[in-house]
Amino acid sequence: MLLSIFTLVVGTVSDLLAFVFLARFAMQWARVPFRNPLGRFVLALTDWAVLPARKLVPGLFGLDLASFLLAWLVQALFMSVVIGISGMHGGATAAGFGVAIMAGLVETVRLAIYLAMAVVIVSALLSWINPYAPVAPLFAQLAEPLLRPFRRVIPPIGGVDLSPLGVLLLLQVGLLMLGQVRVALLPFYGS
Repeated sequence: MLLSIFTLVVGTVSDLLAFVFLARFAMQWARVPFRNPLGRFVLALTDWAVLPARKLVPGLFGLDLASFLLAWLVQALFMSVVIGISGMHGGATAAGFGVAIMAGLVETVRLAIYLAMAVVIVSALLSWINPYAPVAPLFAQLAEPLLRPFRRVIPPIGGVDLSPLGVLLLLQVGLLMLGQVRVALLPFYGS
C-alpha cells in the first residue's frame, strides 16, 4: 500500500514536471512566442533546469533537445526508483536501470501524446466557443502542425473542421500501442 501511495504522489509530481518540459519543447517546435501568460508560466517553471542543460545539449534543427531530454530524465529517474523499490527486473542493478531508461522513454512519449491531445481539444473548443480568447492563437499555432496533414485528407463538412477527430483517433491508437509496451516493461504498472 505504501508503494502505491508513493507511486501516486511522486509519479504525479514527476509527470507534471515532465509535462511542463514537454510543453516547452512543443512551444519551441511550433515556434510559439513565449510572450503570453502560459508561455511565461512554462519558462518560469523550466528555466532553472533547461538553461544549464542547453550548455551540455545543444538544439538540433530548431528543436529544444534539452527540454525533451529533461522530460525523459525525470521519467527515467522516477521509473528507476519504482523499479529499485519494487525489486522488479533485478531492482537497483544495471538491468533494472536499463529498463528504467526504456520505461522513462515510453512514459515521456505517453505524456507527449496526452499533451498533443490536450492541445488539439483545447484548440478545437476555443475555435468554437471563444476564438478571440487571449490563449486561442497560442493553442491554434500549437495544434496546426498536427492538424495540417489531416486537413489535406478530411474536408470540412458544413463548415465544420473534422480534422481534430482524425488526430485524436490516431493519438488514441498510439496510446494503445504504448500501453502494450508499458505492460511488457512494467507488468505491475498496468496499461
